[in-house]
Amino acid sequence: MKKIFTLLAMIVALTSYSQIKLSGVVKDSIGQPLELANVIAINQATSALESYGITDSNGKYRLALGKNGKYKVQVTYIGMKTIDFILETKEVDINRDFTMQLDNALDAVELTYEMPVTIKGDTIIYNADSFKNGSERKLGDVLEKLPGVEINDNGQIEVEGNVVQKVTVNGKDFFDGDSKLATDNIPSNAVDKVEVLRNFSEVGQLRSVQNNQNSVAINIKLKEGKENFWFGDVTVGAGAAPSPNDELYLVQPKLFYYSPKYSVNVIGDLNNIGEPALSNRDVRNFGGGFRAPSRDSGTNLNLGNNGLSGLTTAQNAQQVESKLLATNFSYSPNKALDLSGFLIYNTTRLTTRQESFIRYTDSDLGIPDEETINTGREASDQGLAKLSATYKPNPNNQLDYDVLARLSKDEERQTEISSVIGTTSQLDEVTPFSINQNLNYYYTLNENNIFALEAQHLIRDEDPFYNAILNNDPTNNGTPNEDAYDGTAEELGLDTSLNFYNLNQNQNVKTNQLDAKLDYYNILNPKSNISFTLGTIFSRQDYNSNIFQFLNNGNTLDPTPTINDLDGNPLGLINDTQYNFSDIYVGTRYNVRTGKFTFRPGVSLHAYGNQNIQFGNKFEDNFFRVLPEFEARVQFKKSESLQFNYRMSNQFTDVTNLAEGIVLNSFDNLSFGNSELQNGLSHNLSLFYRSFNLFNYTNVIASINYNKNIDQIRSLANFNNVISTNTFFNSQFADETLTAFGRWQRTFGKIRGTMQASFNYSLRNQFIQGRQSANETFTQTYRPEIRTNFREAPNVRFRYSYSVSNTDQGTRSTKVIRNAPSIRFDAYIWDSVTFVTDYTYTNQDFDGTSESFQTWSARLGYRKDRDAKWEFEIRANNILNIDANINNNVTNFSVINSATFLQPRFITFRAIYTL
Repeated sequence: MKKIFTLLAMIVALTSYSQIKLSGVVKDSIGQPLELANVIAINQATSALESYGITDSNGKYRLALGKNGKYKVQVTYIGMKTIDFILETKEVDINRDFTMQLDNALDAVELTYEMPVTIKGDTIIYNADSFKNGSERKLGDVLEKLPGVEINDNGQIEVEGNVVQKVTVNGKDFFDGDSKLATDNIPSNAVDKVEVLRNFSEVGQLRSVQNNQNSVAINIKLKEGKENFWFGDVTVGAGAAPSPNDELYLVQPKLFYYSPKYSVNVIGDLNNIGEPALSNRDVRNFGGGFRAPSRDSGTNLNLGNNGLSGLTTAQNAQQVESKLLATNFSYSPNKALDLSGFLIYNTTRLTTRQESFIRYTDSDLGIPDEETINTGREASDQGLAKLSATYKPNPNNQLDYDVLARLSKDEERQTEISSVIGTTSQLDEVTPFSINQNLNYYYTLNENNIFALEAQHLIRDEDPFYNAILNNDPTNNGTPNEDAYDGTAEELGLDTSLNFYNLNQNQNVKTNQLDAKLDYYNILNPKSNISFTLGTIFSRQDYNSNIFQFLNNGNTLDPTPTINDLDGNPLGLINDTQYNFSDIYVGTRYNVRTGKFTFRPGVSLHAYGNQNIQFGNKFEDNFFRVLPEFEARVQFKKSESLQFNYRMSNQFTDVTNLAEGIVLNSFDNLSFGNSELQNGLSHNLSLFYRSFNLFNYTNVIASINYNKNIDQIRSLANFNNVISTNTFFNSQFADETLTAFGRWQRTFGKIRGTMQASFNYSLRNQFIQGRQSANETFTQTYRPEIRTNFREAPNVRFRYSYSVSNTDQGTRSTKVIRNAPSIRFDAYIWDSVTFVTDYTYTNQDFDGTSESFQTWSARLGYRKDRDAKWEFEIRANNILNIDANINNNVTNFSVINSATFLQPRFITFRAIYTL
């Protein structure tokens, strides 16, 4: 790490040495400083923008200019006469103040060169061309070069530490604002401006009464000539690879059409290279812009997820085949009505392999260490369709309606070879579907009274099927040498006289939920308002499951297990459970602003009803709960604030944790529920600081978050060899987490330095073999980075990631140290050749055992000039042809060291045609 900091300091020093500083103050005619005035310097020799600055609250500006140069300096401010002059630099810094005069003509400010960054109220506008060097291909390549904007590890856009909620193009929804789809698919050459909308509100009527401080959206303004014309690109590619991949192919059309009245986006994908335009996990997590009305009520109801959420990503597979067709449209037949929607069909086929070494939490509990080899094939077919309508006849009325339908068919086949259990073949299948509807109505009675109605209805049906086939030697049953699974098979009531156990499970979960609320806002005066809420959640879940065994003759056996619950009552292998949940609540919030401070205390009163019925037996729990909340914010400057939040919330489980029959989560992980489970209570405190300073190009964010969970639902696990049987209970031991995060970023001329650090402490209580196990983990991560942003010269990014994780699980302590230096180089040469390469070296030290792997990819492209229609490219992935990457992680009861096998070296040739 010292070498990285030394290198950073040397580069900054060299850059600073070749420059001089132009600084001063911009005032109006009566001597008052002007904030957000623009100052730019244009190199007279190259006619290119050399430097730019925006004045701070004291009117100060600062530009970095080359020595012995000639520049045209321009100072602009809306309503003021523009100042222009020629400046010749020498070897020393220059200090110059400016006094601006009123321009009675009030004409638009005329710039000879467009500002890279401008601020208009809560909107930051980036001129995309000011940050491009020609090597960019997609929107994400542009965004990561903008000050204050980051692309996180999940592909989401972050601005000043807040995840962007919505992305629009020319003001129109792009696949309901999904930021990952936008960053990976919108062509960079179509982007003119990136508008960051801070304090964003979907509903203009509520902007002044809701807290939108952490709400951010991005609007992409297209270049002139892109409207009323199709634009985009079509990529085709081919290559050869070792078996089983053999012939490689890639076809990816990405076409867009925008006009003032309507827009159409089409994204297609057909490839076996492992570069899906949208992964199956992305599709599964695609929310369609839905937000629950009860999201701020203090009630968190978990509806569960019984699909195959563990499906692998393309980056962790040996073989990948993907197909995608996605289309998005918007249509405005008149000024009052907006229609939009999308249709997505995605299919993926994956081949996977993972080798793991598993050590369990307490070495003295008799649970053996286990080595496993998992190979699998995964198939996923997914379809989504959404239709939205917004009707706004006048500024006082807005009606929104959305419907989202989702259907998928997923299958996962695995073969696991365990050093303890032997060989097991597994099959998971599920065909879930859901329909989600949303209705919102907003009505402004007058300037002081606003009403908002939000309602959401969900229907979901999930039908997972599971099959496991394990080898069995019937001759050693009941002997000291019996098979590792024989004890569990006997407890389940299986026929142990066969040469294999053919174990099966059917499940069905039906969910029906209504979530609705009515808000009334009263604006008391320009600095304060009060709101009242009446809301409700009604949910019903029906859960059925049964476990059975296939026999040699094709018949089925319904086993009778010998497993008892915690009270000694025998358990069955069948579930028939109905779970009804209700929450009727009223709440109020008072928002007041005084000087730099804003306070928003709030409280809600909830009447909860819980009822589950199993085989005619009813368990019911009705109670009241008061949930307070508080928020305070200090606005030091327009771009600097400190925010404190406190919230108390109730956590409720889903039906599967209540069902008292035995369930197979997998062949080696059994569980049964507890009908008397109650809610958990959570206290959350957070502090968030942000500062975005365009005067010295410094961006700082910092946060600290503390969470304490009381009566949380935790598991009680018992092991037979490595096979666990779990049940659930409300723990009397509190769980705690404390996280802290900070990021400092500053631009020095054409160089940007970033320092990021995070700390996480967690205390989680579990019970294993009847013994309490307090799991404590402390993780610290540091990530310094330095990158250049030259318009003409090549650019480089150095990044170093260092993390240390210490975990105490019962009597076992584990320490994992991870080092990952990386470098990215990109260059646009001779206005025709693009070269981009990424290299990362990762080393992990796992309790003194060191392992490492390297990833390296590169692309070389040629196009005649920047405006050429055709581009030809050679791309290489996994250049070093590594077999697997290494990962170490800690679960509730074990520590796992695993190697995930990857696709081999791929070299492909591609042709890209730009419309």
